[in-house]
Amino acid sequence: MKSIPFLSGVRGCWRALAFQPRSARAALSLPRNSCFCAAILACLALPRAFGGDLGPLSESQQKFINELAAKSRSAESERAAVIAGADGWLFLSSDIRFLSVGQFWGADAAKVSRAHKPESADPIPAIVDFHDQLKRRGIELLLVPVPPKAAICPEKLLPDVDLHGETAAPYLARFYDELRKREIDVVDLAPVFLQNRASEHAPVFCKTDSHWSGSGCVLAAQTITEKIREKLAGQPRKNYAAEWKETTIKGDLGDLAGSDIKKPEPEKIAIRTISDKETSATINPDPNSPLLIIGDSHTLVFHDFLAEKSGLLDQLAYETGFAPDLIGTRGSGATSVRVSLYRRARKDPGYLAKKKVIVWCFAAREFTESDQGWDKVPVGQ
Repeated sequence: MKSIPFLSGVRGCWRALAFQPRSARAALSLPRNSCFCAAILACLALPRAFGGDLGPLSESQQKFINELAAKSRSAESERAAVIAGADGWLFLSSDIRFLSVGQFWGADAAKVSRAHKPESADPIPAIVDFHDQLKRRGIELLLVPVPPKAAICPEKLLPDVDLHGETAAPYLARFYDELRKREIDVVDLAPVFLQNRASEHAPVFCKTDSHWSGSGCVLAAQTITEKIREKLAGQPRKNYAAEWKETTIKGDLGDLAGSDIKKPEPEKIAIRTISDKETSATINPDPNSPLLIIGDSHTLVFHDFLAEKSGLLDQLAYETGFAPDLIGTRGSGATSVRVSLYRRARKDPGYLAKKKVIVWCFAAREFTESDQGWDKVPVGQ
């Protein structure tokens, strides 16, 4: 019997009795030797109480997280930035740590966050504050965290762990529910990524790089477009041409890997290149666009590096029919990119008035692994 789920279940049962007056009165009216049975019945009647409001993890999920935690501890002890998986797949150790730490928001944030300042460990206040500032300016926020690679391809890291179709990132899914309770519009890319793992242009992540693949980038753009299409209806459309190609990349994880990991060969991936249909020109960010993309290197990959004409900006231009604007960073997508947005808005006082939707896209590991943490940052003056 696993101690953590059991103890959380006991606490849940006690809360069930403590906060349900009818259950308490019923228990007191029973013979003394029946009170224990009454407690059990109360727990059975309130399944969400077992494990607290969040509910318990399944046995397979707990096993997966335990295995991840062991790999994370080993990587930390060896100061390894990369963990080798099966069939030549490589994973960022920070991704694995993020998936293994459990609940990472609220009172638990400071216990697991890499943030230098404990007060900036919890991502929720900063995200809600950013959303509220934008809302007051008539701008809608769409939060698009990129799932950890191991949450989409768990068998490539732990071939012997069978999740039986359950999510490999249960705490991340619960975190999104917490954000939605606060009126944050969150796009969970995990379902669409999982559904397309065996598609024509799969896989959705690169084997030897920390970013999504060309296929993953296209799927993200299509999912985002479905969320924002009506919000940007009436925008003049341009004609863009799309063509799938094969390209060879040198993944960043090979350079980060330690001497105990065999250096990978260059990796071939499929990318969808987008260009102006009439001139074949590259699509550039449009500062006057009502759609702004901000975020980490997921907003730049295949547009500024590893390839051209195939990044998130390019794919969104093709799907929406117009070029977005872009503020991307090779660093953290948590706080620094919002600072960049503030500087842009301060330099051009009319900049934000042109925006209707901001898509904030970054690696989900940033919720715990950003050393900058999650500071509140003003949107503009």
